[in-house]
Amino acid sequence: MVPATQVTAGISPPGAQERRRLYRRILFAEQLRYALLVAPLIIYLLIFYIYPVASMLVRSFIGDGGFTLEYFERLLETPVYWRVFSNTVLLALATTLICLALAYPLAYAMSRASSTRAAIMFALVLLPFWTSILVRSYAWMVLLGRSGIFNDWLSRAGLIKEPLNLLYTPFAVYVAMVYVLLPFMILPLYSVLRSIDPSLLRAAEGLGASARQIFFHVVAPLSKPGVAAGCLVVFILALGFYITPALMGGQRDVTLAMLIAQQLDMYEWNFAAVLASMLLFFSLAVFFIFDKMIGIERMFAR
Repeated sequence: MVPATQVTAGISPPGAQERRRLYRRILFAEQLRYALLVAPLIIYLLIFYIYPVASMLVRSFIGDGGFTLEYFERLLETPVYWRVFSNTVLLALATTLICLALAYPLAYAMSRASSTRAAIMFALVLLPFWTSILVRSYAWMVLLGRSGIFNDWLSRAGLIKEPLNLLYTPFAVYVAMVYVLLPFMILPLYSVLRSIDPSLLRAAEGLGASARQIFFHVVAPLSKPGVAAGCLVVFILALGFYITPALMGGQRDVTLAMLIAQQLDMYEWNFAAVLASMLLFFSLAVFFIFDKMIGIERMFAR
């Protein structure tokens, strides 16, 4: 029997190399299996997302004579495009804030309700998803028109003598966009508020905290990831909205998505690609700002 002191550090016990090779083969097989499972999704993204986006970016730099910055210069030198861009950002920001103000109380009530009531309220929140955005926009046009239901109610109540011009105004755009995007704010808020441990609230109450103090010092700080996630989703979706502003907005309510569609109708493919690239890069910038400030993993962890 060979003493243990004579065994050098570089010599492995009998069968150790075979076990390592077997482990590497098993690990490679597992990685290959996961790669094959993910491969269809990667191929789908490459064909239907990455390739179109890359083609759009390339087209924004290509003119009749090859590489050119003509379309970017046109963008920088024309103030009207920047007014449209600022109008789009302000519309998205205002829609996000209104959605947050309306969604937080509802999500908080859902999180504190019983299971049956929460399920009913949750179903009502999801109900608009079963209808197309186009149909919902036309429904709001019927409601807000000069001869629509809203003006008819006000007239019968004696509050107005002539129909109000509600349609084709910023008010109509905000109402319809908030209605469409509100569920996207409620869902992450409800998820985070529902996951708050009730024992924390009972402990704060037992220590003498009032209902207001419990909300602002316990509930509100713990719900920040849900607030950030909802604001991020609603803001980015609102940036690219087209159907609702196009149907219900006026001539001054032009958004960047509408401007891109106008350029495509005029066969200005290259300049439309420049505008789309600007919208894409701005959305990515907003995403990375949220990631640096709060962390995407923390926002969508629950």
